[in-house]
Amino acid sequence: MSERPEPIAPDELAEAVEQLDGWQLEGDALCRTFEFDDFVAAFGFMASAALVAERINHHPDWSNVYSKVTVELSTHDVGGITRLDLELAEAMNALA
Repeated sequence: MSERPEPIAPDELAEAVEQLDGWQLEGDALCRTFEFDDFVAAFGFMASAALVAERINHHPDWSNVYSKVTVELSTHDVGGITRLDLELAEAMNALA
């Protein structure tokens, strides 16, 4: 099993979130709601993002209601946001 990364320091995290279009901090999670034209586009995004999540072995807390996908990213086993969360957020932005 690979070693999990450390939580990102608060000042470094604030700077990183400023660079992530559409994302914000809510408690110990990075959060964003993506909006698409319809359910098929939203579900297609989720399918593509799932492949990235599986590849990096880091899976989002997310939900889908019709054309919206709400995402919360946090590394639960370290109790905060890590580079894995930032990497997945960047990938999701690129896919959207």
